[in-house]
Amino acid sequence: MSALRFDGQVAVVTGAGRGLGRRHALLLADRGARVVVNDLGGSVTGDGSGAEPAGDTAAEIRKSGGEAVADTNSVTTPEGGQAIIDTALETWGRVDILVNNAGTVGDAAFDEMTEDRLTPLMDVHLKGAFFVTRPAWNVMRQQNFGRIVNTCSAAGILGAPRMSNYGAAKTGLIGLTRVLAAEAAELDIKINAVAPVAATRMMDYSMGSAAEVDNPEAEALMRPFLDKLDPALVSPVVAFLAHSECPVSGEIYTVGGGQVSRFFIGRTRGYYNPALSIEDVHAHFDQIRDPAVHTVPAGPADEMADLYQAIISG
Repeated sequence: MSALRFDGQVAVVTGAGRGLGRRHALLLADRGARVVVNDLGGSVTGDGSGAEPAGDTAAEIRKSGGEAVADTNSVTTPEGGQAIIDTALETWGRVDILVNNAGTVGDAAFDEMTEDRLTPLMDVHLKGAFFVTRPAWNVMRQQNFGRIVNTCSAAGILGAPRMSNYGAAKTGLIGLTRVLAAEAAELDIKINAVAPVAATRMMDYSMGSAAEVDNPEAEALMRPFLDKLDPALVSPVVAFLAHSECPVSGEIYTVGGGQVSRFFIGRTRGYYNPALSIEDVHAHFDQIRDPAVHTVPAGPADEMADLYQAIISG
């Protein structure tokens, strides 16, 4: 099997100073990509800033013979997003790959989830991805090529206690991923999402936060498993989704510890009654929920086709 490479391409990776983003940047650079290493340099909860994380990762790439430039602009404003993409354009004249990885956490029970906890996470995860993707999108449309990988989370897809802000922001990225995939359907621009499971500062923070509330021994019991969740084992999936050989768009992949699966949105066969009542829903609720027969709509048109078939066939 020939190696998949990125020679001549330019990749922008946000939150690339540490953790998952750093591993993504290192792998892309190792396979020939020129990389903009973006990182504001703050803490896992978004406090502070500093040039060292981005600078250190970029220096590591250059020391290994690759090409990289550090960028410390914030993803949380339109101006910052434009500046990040401008760094790529001014340095190498193009943008082929964007990995939206930057993020922070701020866990709390929902009754303690104030606006001060919600807004920063929406800003960095959802609005941040939007603000960086927008200028990259314009470049990719002009060159009729691009790959965008967004970072979502099982915390939003499946739900997790104390993470209403994080889960809402991350699941918003699924909507953005699927809408952009639909808009780029006629172009060679692919947009997909990953839900990573990796032993990072973010996971350590969230597990520690949960353990304080629920079970002080939880982290110790999970440690042997966590030791297998090397962030570097997430990056091959991100890199493949960022490669020209990637054939899909609008999909979600969960990856951790070397295991990869696809998350999908399914629609059960359900129940139909042209005179539907509350009592019908009650009586047939198990049938409505039964996933034994289901479809996986690619978009609203497929969902409408399923509905049409159910109504017409009776």
